Amino acid sequence: MLTLETVNELTLKVVSSGNEVLFVKTGAFIAGDNPGPRNYRFEKVLLGPEQNLAQAALGQLFRRAVGENLPLTKVFLNGESTTYYANFGQHVVVYRLKSGEMISVESENLLAFTGECDYSVRFLGKGVLSQKGLATTSLTGRGGSSYCAVLSDGNPIVLSNVISRSTISVDPDAVICWIGRRGFCDPRIGTDLNWKNLIGQASGESYTFDWDGSQEVTVIIQPSERSGGIRLAVD
Repeated sequence: MLTLETVNELTLKVVSSGNEVLFVKTGAFIAGDNPGPRNYRFEKVLLGPEQNLAQAALGQLFRRAVGENLPLTKVFLNGESTTYYANFGQHVVVYRLKSGEMISVESENLLAFTGECDYSVRFLGKGVLSQKGLATTSLTGRGGSSYCAVLSDGNPIVLSNVISRSTISVDPDAVICWIGRRGFCDPRIGTDLNWKNLIGQASGESYTFDWDGSQEVTVIIQPSERSGGIRLAVD
């Protein structure tokens, strides 16, 4: 069994008690500790983490086409060990998925996930809104060790309407991930376009990802925005 937790907000700690598989962002390993000779090894994922070879090959082509490709390393953990992972001092958030629960995450913000997560890339058709908005990497839980670790530029903010049933609106370029029931938690697009956009007087917040009270969702955002979106102006 695997357990994932954060250390000092900036490092992912993975504890293994048996024969397990972990997928991590390539180059993220920083240290390991185990009794006896080292009992874990690394293998580059050539195509993708999908179990089926054909699906992995097609998935690789699709990820490259939509900009969601992520270099992954497969970690084989054989016995008791503790390993640590990080990425340039970014903050790390760990989430444990329930069975059937799905997390949709920007590929650049994905640090690690366990083998009990079903991996896929879904087309959202929102690439015009954000550099990374055309497709999203999705992980669906199917077991007790369905963990996912994501990265944030700075301390993240977590918004949830699971209890309040409130409306959540966020900047697409600040979103790290959103979590909810599969098929029920994708955002709608809010727009605020008018003639001012054409003369360079846009508010800078013309697009948002919106979830209303009928969608039970948890959204994690970072205090940093990617460079993206539409820029309309007349000079």
